[in-house]
Amino acid sequence: MSNTQEQRDFLRKRCSLILPGFRPISPAEEFRRLADWCEANHVDHDHYGVGASVEGFEQKIATLLGKPAAVFMPSGVMAQLAAVRIHTQSARLDRFGIHPTSHLASHEEEAYAALFRWHAVPIGDRLRPMVASDLEAIRQPLACAIVELPIREAGGQLPTWAELEALKAAASDRDMPLHMDGARLWESAAYYDRSHVDIASGFESVYVSLYKGIGAVSGAMLAGTDAFIAEARLWRRRLGGTLYHFGPMVASAAMRFDARLASMPALYRRTLALATALRSLGGLRVNPAVPHTNMLHLWFDAPADAVMEARDRIAEESGQWLINAVRPAEVPRWSMTEMYVGDALLGADDDRVLPFFTRLCEQMKRR
Repeated sequence: MSNTQEQRDFLRKRCSLILPGFRPISPAEEFRRLADWCEANHVDHDHYGVGASVEGFEQKIATLLGKPAAVFMPSGVMAQLAAVRIHTQSARLDRFGIHPTSHLASHEEEAYAALFRWHAVPIGDRLRPMVASDLEAIRQPLACAIVELPIREAGGQLPTWAELEALKAAASDRDMPLHMDGARLWESAAYYDRSHVDIASGFESVYVSLYKGIGAVSGAMLAGTDAFIAEARLWRRRLGGTLYHFGPMVASAAMRFDARLASMPALYRRTLALATALRSLGGLRVNPAVPHTNMLHLWFDAPADAVMEARDRIAEESGQWLINAVRPAEVPRWSMTEMYVGDALLGADDDRVLPFFTRLCEQMKRR
């Protein structure tokens, strides 16, 4: 009989090694670290975002992205709605372009349509990143186009550097602003072996997450020109996002930001090695076969319930949690999961990990 979600959550917490992502810490541990860091760095409260701790971190992110200014946002949803509002207002056109698997289309309850009556035009193929020819195929005018780097729903794929530069040029030729959905931009620089400034160049605005990859309790940044960010601050207030204190969210990002950013190349190298090892297993496929970031998708030649039951059995027997949520794939009787490589896998080499994935494949086949 399959475990309930509550039983699985309890089982996961009991495991001595949880492979996906970064080592989880309790709220109490997070708050103790936060208090110690704030005391060591003499952090004072901000008031509605005004204060050295918040403004200094905003400028740090702006400089890292090669933009004049940045503004903290409580969520990525708010950051991107504000960005698109500014671009559509400037163009006097309530139509913008998105990748078919964009977060705006898949995870935000159609907020752009419900709140602003915008029309989103899909650009490109959902199984790969947006490229210049995709943009050129859209003949109707667009206020802006949102480019997601990397494409999460396609296993963290990125365009090649040449493809990215060609996409920027195609948008420039049409005098069309590009906005970057850079929720996982921090994970992308290792693949390109270029600076964040180089990657963000050519984008009029850039959104980056502070909890995806970085690990803050919450929050995002939106970067652009001084005039753009002044408008974004206005829209943050209009959307109810100018909170009395941003300090706790900003500090939880700032205290770990440099270390997390510095770890990304090692995480990418570990992902490449893991993918090579997993490709040798029958009944499992890696997408992309050679990862572009420290995340990838694993596809199983078995139904989702069979994979999860095999995972649970291994967790019960060995205390090793191999994968998180598994969902049915579009191909009947296939399923897939997302694997994000964090510090847990940096400390567990393939000789330790691969036998458990071999058992997973064997047990799901028997099931």
